[in-house]
Amino acid sequence: MASVALTFLGLLVVTFLIGRVVPIDPVLAVVGDRASAETYEQARIALGLDKPLYEQFWIYLTNVLQGDFGESVLTASPVLDDILRVFPATLELATLGTIIGVVLGIPMGVMAAVRQGGWQDQIVRVMGLVGYSVPIFWLGLVGLLLFYAQLGWVAGPGRLDIFYIGMIPDVTGMILVDSLIAGDLDIFMNAFSHIILPASLLGYFSLAYISRMTRSFMLEQLRQEYVTTARVKGAAEKRVIWRHAFGNIRVQLITVVALSYATLLEGSVLTETVFAWPGLGQYITNSLLKADMNAVLGGTIVVGSVFIALNMLSDLLYRFLDPRAR
Repeated sequence: MASVALTFLGLLVVTFLIGRVVPIDPVLAVVGDRASAETYEQARIALGLDKPLYEQFWIYLTNVLQGDFGESVLTASPVLDDILRVFPATLELATLGTIIGVVLGIPMGVMAAVRQGGWQDQIVRVMGLVGYSVPIFWLGLVGLLLFYAQLGWVAGPGRLDIFYIGMIPDVTGMILVDSLIAGDLDIFMNAFSHIILPASLLGYFSLAYISRMTRSFMLEQLRQEYVTTARVKGAAEKRVIWRHAFGNIRVQLITVVALSYATLLEGSVLTETVFAWPGLGQYITNSLLKADMNAVLGGTIVVGSVFIALNMLSDLLYRFLDPRAR
């Protein structure tokens, strides 16, 4: 827990320094560039920017620990309230994308390792290369043009058609879950039609990483002597692959999946922008364009906290899956 606390403290130090060194004047963001010198100075004092740097950091630290990220200039609401409002949309999108990446990426990585050098391996490697190389915003624009504008297979940008907005209670903030709770399959299918394309693109990005790492881990295990011994003893090939070789990479894959999930939670800014997805990424982007530093730093702290939390979860799963880690 001490390492987690130190990591979080380091995160706060970095975000505080970023807020002080970026070429954006937070006072001007509040009062505007036409304010008088007297108004400017009053706002500067009200924001505590006249105090020594160490005192400013102490105030910043105590406020953050109390859940106070300040007030957003863009929405005139507490930043924490804004984040709680937009984060479920990002969580829903990233979770579905990660599920797609895990369900497809792990079997593809295993198959590529088992068929090393074969056409299956080549396909997986090319898919991984494309996933790493092609900008995700370009794939998003092409996907909208093809599957929405031309073929009409999916719904367009946004989370729901306007007709359905506000028709179900907001329980979790995730429309797919809330529509199931409300028992409204029409809204569920409409929300699914909106989310499937951006989630598939994020899933493809996740798949590229997960399949590549799975292939690498499996190749290392398939070269080990215990695999040769199991085959010599007549063990079925599926048992050798999935029980012996794959069983020894589960712990490593936990880290891979956790990092992929965290990356989608914080790295879906371009996807959310292309698909007008009202999530955390779009919120941070809009806040940055409006010089709303309270919102930008609050969102950054949330993203960093997600990484820390997922690393903690990985450690707990290590101990569950690998008795040696206990």
